[in-house]
Amino acid sequence: MKNRLVRFDWAMKKLLRNKANFEILEGFLSELLKQDIKIREILESESNKEDADDKYNRLDLLAESSNDLIAIEVQVSNQYEYFHRMLYGTSKLITEYIDSGDNYTKVRKAYSVHIVYFDLGQGCDYVYHGTTNFTGLHEHDQLNLSERQKEMFSKREVSDVFPEYYLLKINNFNDIARDTLDEWMYFLKNSEIKSEKSAKGLGKASKELDVLKLSDQKRKEYEHFINNRRAEESLIWNSKIEGKIEGKIEGKIEGKIEGKIEGKIEGKIEGKIEGKIEGKIEVAGNMKRKGISLEDIMEITGLSREEIECSV
Repeated sequence: MKNRLVRFDWAMKKLLRNKANFEILEGFLSELLKQDIKIREILESESNKEDADDKYNRLDLLAESSNDLIAIEVQVSNQYEYFHRMLYGTSKLITEYIDSGDNYTKVRKAYSVHIVYFDLGQGCDYVYHGTTNFTGLHEHDQLNLSERQKEMFSKREVSDVFPEYYLLKINNFNDIARDTLDEWMYFLKNSEIKSEKSAKGLGKASKELDVLKLSDQKRKEYEHFINNRRAEESLIWNSKIEGKIEGKIEGKIEGKIEGKIEGKIEGKIEGKIEGKIEGKIEVAGNMKRKGISLEDIMEITGLSREEIECSV
């Protein structure tokens, strides 16, 4: 059996900020980051307040786990500069949560999680993980923390200091759940949870995110949200179709115009060439009738022996 659940982007906005539902987010993040995540609180910032941009999929959530910051963002429609947006958002997050007088050691570890429903970049996988490492240009060794730094900062690797990015390309997932993270991928893609689930947080999600269990007010809000999404997706789809049709029409018109122009040019060139050849053949015939030798006619006209012999 499958339970029909609300979409994850709407749940992040309306349901998952509630402390009672932290278990759902904790489960998802634990499966993704491969560590036990406990959310201390959901933080508010300029980037996750409700505003007019919400309808354009600017839906994100900022969580705090121990001393780490975890930003989750969902993007539905295509955005070519999305990689730049990821970088800007994470950089801004880090600077927002350090006071101007603080030492650099106060810079907090940040995880930037992006759930995208469009074809971002060029890649066949459905989960990508990005870290920062330093490799020697000459020795090709990896730069590591000293033992003293490991002790001071409670970090194992240099990459542990820098932000980490997780990019989930939902449409690349083939609906086959091979592990617990895939179970979450299935939910993110289909808004459904299969009965045979073992991933952290999905049990709670199947109960709390069930459409039928929403209050009347929440259900109306969700239906309004879905209608807006369908309208946006329809607009995008129609724009693509119109673009293809216009492209075909323009291509045909251009092809016809180019064909006519090319035809005229080719006709003129071919006509001139044929005219010159025919003129030479006629001259060669007259010279031949006057008894001029074949060799002289070939030299004067540039015609071949066969062309001259066929001229009369």
